[in-house]
Amino acid sequence: MPVLHIRHVPRLPHLPRLPHVPRVRRYAGLLLLAAALYAAPAPPAYGSAADEPGWTAEPAAGQAVPRAGDHPPSARPYFYMAGTAGTVLEDRLALANTTDQEHTVTLRGADAYNTADGAFAVRPAAGSTGAGAWISFGAGTTVKIPPHTRAVVPFTVTVPPSSPPGDHPAAVVATEAGREVGVRVHLRVGGPALAALTVEDVAVRGRGGAAVVAYTLVNRGNVALAPELSLRAEGRFGEVPGRGSRALPVELLPGQRVELTEPWPGAPVLDQVRVTVTVTAPGGARAEGSASAWFLPWRAAGWTGLGLLALGGTTLAALFLVRGRRTRQDPPGGETPGETPGRTGPTPAPEHELTGASR
Repeated sequence: MPVLHIRHVPRLPHLPRLPHVPRVRRYAGLLLLAAALYAAPAPPAYGSAADEPGWTAEPAAGQAVPRAGDHPPSARPYFYMAGTAGTVLEDRLALANTTDQEHTVTLRGADAYNTADGAFAVRPAAGSTGAGAWISFGAGTTVKIPPHTRAVVPFTVTVPPSSPPGDHPAAVVATEAGREVGVRVHLRVGGPALAALTVEDVAVRGRGGAAVVAYTLVNRGNVALAPELSLRAEGRFGEVPGRGSRALPVELLPGQRVELTEPWPGAPVLDQVRVTVTVTAPGGARAEGSASAWFLPWRAAGWTGLGLLALGGTTLAALFLVRGRRTRQDPPGGETPGETPGRTGPTPAPEHELTGASR
């Protein structure tokens, strides 16, 4: 049964009995008292603060305690680690408790991947078989953080000797009571790097200002890619405005496939167009994909079709009317006047019997 939290409302203080004074002064005193109560501090509100985890996780600075004269260490947005196969890499995670109560946080490593729309995501605890499984916190898997305290937790990444070269995306995940905070780990294993991709399943959807070009990007190499896209379109009546080159808001991880759409405000109204999607990325990666599409003003085409249908119906009705009139004017059986049914040619004169007697 859900628990209903009732907000405490402070009781108003007892108003003193005012002496018998003129009515104007009494009203002025009441107004001053109401203003004082309105300006008093309100009780704490409940809501969004309870939804926050109350602690943060981020890469620790390079030096735990800066020496005098040193510049303050810059914050790192993620972990960047590089080494050859068979090496052990080390780094540190900083956990900060910003509340008045103790927090217990569980740490683990996780494989990273792209969702279907290109977002960065991590595997569940039992689903990591790559770089996430190489991360170990040793005895520091569970950390208790006292109130208003910052804890620094070391961890290691053991790269297997048989690891292929290239990028192995992962993340460090901190969990407490169902809330998770992840910090990305960019891990690169030394060796040949290959930047390659393909553009697949290109299609045009929608019409007019709502037209979009849908396509699929697949990272065929072993390094993460920051792709850039451009659109080119050729129609029956010449070149159609496309889209200039722009960076896509996605980091395409090795071996991942994402399905994206690109707005195309320059789509024609009436034309047959071949659209070419060109995607490039640092490292020499380049790929193209094409699709053809018809663009018709469906409203005008609909009225034109109705007009042609009406014209065809009128013509057919006229043909039936003319044929009906001809049928009514002709004799039955197609005979001409003066002909005997069943015989051809003119009707013969009647024959007279010859008896030898005069008549």
